[in-house]
Amino acid sequence: MSYSVGHVAGLAGVTVRTLHHYDEIGLLAPSERSYAGHRRYSDEDLDRLQQILFYRELGFPLDEVKVLLDDPGVDPQEHLRRQHELLAGRIEQLQKMATAVEQAMEAKKMGINLTPEERFEVFGEHDPEQYEEEAEQRWGNTDAWAESKRKTSSYTKEDWLRIRAEADDWTRRMIALIESGAEPASEAAMDMAEEHRLQICQYHYTCTHEIHSCLAEMFVADERFTRNIDKAKPGLAAYMSEAMIANALRHL
Repeated sequence: MSYSVGHVAGLAGVTVRTLHHYDEIGLLAPSERSYAGHRRYSDEDLDRLQQILFYRELGFPLDEVKVLLDDPGVDPQEHLRRQHELLAGRIEQLQKMATAVEQAMEAKKMGINLTPEERFEVFGEHDPEQYEEEAEQRWGNTDAWAESKRKTSSYTKEDWLRIRAEADDWTRRMIALIESGAEPASEAAMDMAEEHRLQICQYHYTCTHEIHSCLAEMFVADERFTRNIDKAKPGLAAYMSEAMIANALRHL
């Protein structure tokens, strides 16, 4: 059985012009010609075309492909073994690339343009993606969410480290205030709460006093928030919550 050049082009997913070029350079000459001089390809020709396309997919230039296929010391089985090894290596490389792309996609989704190593340096054991899906479901259609994504998507590692340092400094000062015996509704505690709100406005989204009050309620209503905040000092979440609500009432 033989096949026309158009049929072969359709089977292999190449153009007729490509097959003509392969013929012209001696890479794939059709075994037969019709009475009218048209190219006709045999099953053996199709096998060779498959080998050519394998090597081309692996990045081999046409002249090297011709040398490989015309080597009398290499049988077809050896070509398959070689291609299997090359493909296995290519697959491993592509898997690594896919992993890197997935990490980049997740980072972009979070608006955190950092490598995994940089993210650990900035956030430590706290995974900023842990509640990403839940948060998006709750606030994904809000202006605050869109504003936060827009701002944080441009932050570098140095930006995040500066933000983290400011947050850590704020936490230390708030703990010192607690240990001094100041009440959550005291002027000093409310001023600290207002500073906390302004930091959110500066680095994430416009946090109104109403929104800040909602955050305050979450700090004590959701044990995950409470547990994370209280790592710095037991009772910190509850103290912050009271101070934030008192501050909101003071301004409202």
